[in-house]
Formats: sequence, structure tokens, C-alpha cells
Amino acid sequence: MVDGPALSPDADLLGKMRNEIELLARHLEVARAVGQHQPIGILKLSDLLDEPVHRVRYSLHVLEAQGYIEASPAGAMATERTARLLEGLDAEINGLIALLQSIRRD
Repeated sequence: MVDGPALSPDADLLGKMRNEIELLARHLEVARAVGQHQPIGILKLSDLLDEPVHRVRYSLHVLEAQGYIEASPAGAMATERTARLLEGLDAEINGLIALLQSIRRD
């Protein structure tokens, strides 16, 4: 007998972290694509990235709210903040990897 409801894999601690990392990866993919193809609209981004329009729209919303892209009549445009993010991305990821490695059991 189970002591309470079974949790889905997405509801546990590591599942939530995995989902957030996957979402971050999509946001970064959208930011890179905007930087390389700007100005670019949602439909072209969706086709380019082979992602559904609703996911691209959400990523654009998040990126715009945080100042990484700006909307223009011709489509999304990357900001200077995007360039700084992408330039420092490897160092940030290395820091996260080190943090995760410190959590491991030896």
C-alpha cells in the first residue's frame, strides 16, 4: 500500500529542476535565434526552431519582460543585455555545474 498519492516525475524536486533547465534552454535558443535573425516574428521563429508558436510566444514574453529582447514593428530584436548574457553563458554554466557537483554523494 502507498502512503499517500503517487507523485508524477515532474512533481518531485529533480523533475522540477529538469523542467526549469529545459525551459531555460528553450529561452536561450530563442534569444540566440533572435540575435542572429533580427528582426524576426513569432511565426518565422517557430519555423526556424521547429517549436510550436505558443512556446515561442511564451519565451519571447519572458525574454522581453527581463529586457533581453524588444518588440519592434518588424519583429523581435535582441538588446545589449542579450549579448552580455550569451558572452558570459559558459562561465555561468560552469558555475552551475560546480554547484551541482558539490551536491553529489561521493
